[in-house]
Formats: sequence, C-alpha cells, structure tokens
Amino acid sequence: MARDFSRSDRVGQQIQRELPNIIRFELKDPRIGMLTITDVEVTRDYSHAKVFFTVLGDETQQAQTLETLEHAAGFLRNELGKRIKMRSMPLLHFKYDVSVERGMQLSSLIDRAVSDTAKDDDEA
Repeated sequence: MARDFSRSDRVGQQIQRELPNIIRFELKDPRIGMLTITDVEVTRDYSHAKVFFTVLGDETQQAQTLETLEHAAGFLRNELGKRIKMRSMPLLHFKYDVSVERGMQLSSLIDRAVSDTAKDDDEA
C-alpha cells in the first residue's frame, strides 16, 4: 500500500502551520502586511523550502514584504527549529504566489464571457 504523503510534504505542512504564528507574534515587523502562507515545498533532502505567500496590497507592499521576509529568513528558520524537532531545518526561500491573482483574473474573464453570451442569447 502506497503512502499518501511523503515526509517532505508533512514537513512542509508543519512549516506552513508554524510560520504564520512566528511572523505574527515573534517577528512583529510593521513592513509585513496582511500575509497568508499559501504553500510550502520542501526538497527531498530537507535542505531547502520554498515558502509561497500572498499579501494584501499593491506591488510596492508585495516587494516590501518579500524583502522583509528574505531579511528575516535566518531568524524565522531559527524559531522554526525551536518548534519543529528536526536534525536540520531547511533554508527558507520566499516566493510571491501569483496563482490567487491569476485565479481572480480568470474568474472575471469567465463571468464576462457568460454575461456576454447571455446578452447575445437575449438579443436573438
């Protein structure tokens, strides 16, 4: 019977649960806006972790949040090491997640196409 989740997936999920609490309660940096950790991908050797996030705001807020997170990556890794018992904690690499914005754009395009089709049907 195959396992549903690999250990790296479980480590990623644990990082995804712990990291927002550390950022909110321990980091306390005002440059970080309304942050959401959307996904964490850990390499098979547990040496690196890509942390995908979204933030409420414009491109300036996104860039500022990314810069702040990259600057605090060592502190965040150290705090994660205190909460998650592993031999070595992966290096954190932060990436802005554009999938939420793309989903909203696609949703609006679909809504517009449906409304245009409904108009065409009413006119016919």
